[in-house]
Amino acid sequence: MSRKKTTKAAKAARPAPKPVQTQAEQQESSLKRWLKEQRITEVECLVPDITGNARGKIIPAPKFSHDYGTRLPEGIFATTVTGDYPDEYDEIVSPSDSDMLLRPDPDTARLVPWAEAPTAQIIHDCYTKSGRPHDLAPRNVLRRVLALYEEIGLRPVIAPELEFFLVQRNTDPDFPLLPPAGRNGRPETARQSYSIDAVNEFDPILDLMYDYCEAMELDVDTLVHESGAAQLEVNFVHADPLSRADQVFLFKRTMREAAMRHGIYATFLAKPMENEPGSSMHIHQSLVDGDGRNVFAGSKTHRLSTTFRHYLAGLQKYVPAAMAFFGPNVNSYRRLAFGEVSPKNVQWGYDNRTCGLRVPLDDLENTRVESRFAGSDTNPYLALAATLACGYLGMKEKLEPTEPIAGSAHEAGYGLPRSLEEAIAELRACAPLVELLGERFVRAYTAVKSKEHQTYLRVISSWEREFLLLNV
Repeated sequence: MSRKKTTKAAKAARPAPKPVQTQAEQQESSLKRWLKEQRITEVECLVPDITGNARGKIIPAPKFSHDYGTRLPEGIFATTVTGDYPDEYDEIVSPSDSDMLLRPDPDTARLVPWAEAPTAQIIHDCYTKSGRPHDLAPRNVLRRVLALYEEIGLRPVIAPELEFFLVQRNTDPDFPLLPPAGRNGRPETARQSYSIDAVNEFDPILDLMYDYCEAMELDVDTLVHESGAAQLEVNFVHADPLSRADQVFLFKRTMREAAMRHGIYATFLAKPMENEPGSSMHIHQSLVDGDGRNVFAGSKTHRLSTTFRHYLAGLQKYVPAAMAFFGPNVNSYRRLAFGEVSPKNVQWGYDNRTCGLRVPLDDLENTRVESRFAGSDTNPYLALAATLACGYLGMKEKLEPTEPIAGSAHEAGYGLPRSLEEAIAELRACAPLVELLGERFVRAYTAVKSKEHQTYLRVISSWEREFLLLNV
């Protein structure tokens, strides 16, 4: 047999080469394999809505693996927290009120540790029928901002700090919230800032929370007792903004579930009790370049780099216009107006907690700014998108910050919107911020929030019944 024929025969005997899988196909295969290995029976397909709550579908695992995705109406992004629709609904969504295509993000696949049967929860991204990222989805709004940083070769690093209250079950909204009893059978009455023993009063709940977080691979770092009665704070390990927003989103579900398993509530309302402090979500933020170097770090002589000064000044200029994202609910402004340490303006200072923008004292490579405006009731995707957008505009416009405040920044007066209505008006009037976040998205967001504000104004409060009913 000739060598040429041998070669042909050998070629004929070889199996056809397997087609090279794309990255998306590899992720799909990996996720399906994970579902099978974990013996998952159901999949919670999660989509964070405008408020930051989970919407979506629960799908049997075999159907999920077969379809690898699902659909939801885009109207979920034009729905208020009360389930109503804004007057501009027909102008916001498509005339056909059509579906979005959902695709799972494999990096967000986690077990649901409190489910009886093996269940997975996976955050999904939303797309139009033509395959474009849907511009009303909060996760895509954050991605839109992150793409701008990628274009200039920078990568934001974020570490959120999230506060919340544990409260007694409250089934009648006309009654005020009350602190729950701890292990000793008594509710807290005194301020217990950073008390170890006060935290230990809720060990059974917190142990369950940590068990859930470990099962879900949430990067919960430090836990402390805050100044309010049964008020706690968790810190997250610093990382990229999208993963931190995902973790805050998932943690809220987790903490509520752990509390309810012990017969109480965990609430992330910004100002849940009249005589207690509010709850915030402080956002530590810095930027690194392609080599991982912190571009905020200056020198021993000039602590703040030029980039940091521009970024800081952008926060000072644009935060008031972005407050509708940091204070997204009517209750949010009670925290800002009546909170003892809540920010009142956009002043900044070194290690100054009276400032809305605090630069912690740390070594140069850990130079960062802590934004203290957002309440714990914020949508984490939109809060991070907004703060990064403000900083980006400062760098783009090469703005310069004011001089740092050494004393109490509260003496500088109130410089923020005083209500959700004012915040909405300021956002609508800020063309640079609207363009950066997306005109259609801002139109939808402000329409939803305006409807929520109008719905709130229709409610007659117990205060009005108590003091005005027979006295006017």
